[in-house]
Amino acid sequence: MAIKKQVIKTKPVVKVTFSIEAKEANTASVVGDFNNWNPAAGELSKLKTGTFKATFDLPKDNSFEFKYLVDGTYVNDPEADSYAYNEFAGAENSVLAL
Repeated sequence: MAIKKQVIKTKPVVKVTFSIEAKEANTASVVGDFNNWNPAAGELSKLKTGTFKATFDLPKDNSFEFKYLVDGTYVNDPEADSYAYNEFAGAENSVLAL
């Protein structure tokens, strides 16, 4: 799993690339505060290597809770900036700081 951040100097956004290796999976999404936890809005594309990947423009100077949804199972990113307990989910979420 990896998160890559690219600050766009001319705009108030950061291009964030999410990727997760899941060779056996059929579907993967990144869901979080930035897309209302909507799997369709965070759909990742599967590469030939078995990695799912996509890039999203997110507003900078923010932090967002998120998880990956791989074949219906929620997964945290071990490379997240931090983790936050979420009472609604009853579990920790990954946190992305921009």
